[in-house]
Amino acid sequence: MTQQSGAPASAELVAHLVATRICGDVATPRQSNLTNARLCAEGHPGFTFGVEFSRPWTYQEVVAELAKRVGISPDLAYESGQDRIDPQLCVDRLEAMGDRLGVAVRRRERVLLATGHPTGMLAVHLEVAAALRAAGAALLSPAPGWWYRSRDQVRHIRHVGGVAMLSDGAALLHTHDPEPMRGMLAAMEAAGEPPPDLVVADHGYAGAAGQAGIDTVGFADCNDPALFLAEAEGTVRVAVPLDDNVQPHLYGPVSTYLLSFM
Repeated sequence: MTQQSGAPASAELVAHLVATRICGDVATPRQSNLTNARLCAEGHPGFTFGVEFSRPWTYQEVVAELAKRVGISPDLAYESGQDRIDPQLCVDRLEAMGDRLGVAVRRRERVLLATGHPTGMLAVHLEVAAALRAAGAALLSPAPGWWYRSRDQVRHIRHVGGVAMLSDGAALLHTHDPEPMRGMLAAMEAAGEPPPDLVVADHGYAGAAGQAGIDTVGFADCNDPALFLAEAEGTVRVAVPLDDNVQPHLYGPVSTYLLSFM
């Protein structure tokens, strides 16, 4: 694990993460973390992100795993107020993700990027896509225009700068759904193409890719327990804990640090 020059040092990034509330005392409230942990444990589809867990997880176990991998409070009696993401855990997993991106470059792998958070995480995904392309990896853009209906709304896939997202035709959409990733993978299979070597994603895009057996690295907020459980079970290789919807320009040092390990 060798960091390239010109990127912020680990301590500098930690300070930035806390100052911008990407980590530290984040905007996501404790109530949301606990509610989503409970719904994930109960198997609600909107909170499992397309992951089929190898065993049942109790609510208590989900909270304990989030405390371990994200840094939220492990105290089940603490039910409301401020919660935290440990910035050092974020930095550690960024380094692990950067190492895997470096492997993708050296092997000239075929990589699919996707985000369900175009108002925030798209900024990071676009930087990753540009760096992979410049370094010689092959970016995939399968199934443009593929569509499905969700909550009485037609949604279709658009690729922007090498990153897959959902659109309603007028806007790029937030989603937790695994269906878009499943649709892209099915389209590739139908065309006789092999699956991606690597998926870089979040939300249901990451969960569905990992569940399909594809090497997957992704980002997740403290109220997105499914990807951290998937990491614990080995379905997802890396889940980076951070607030996934701050102002996009604030992720600049995150992208620079991540790509310095590529």
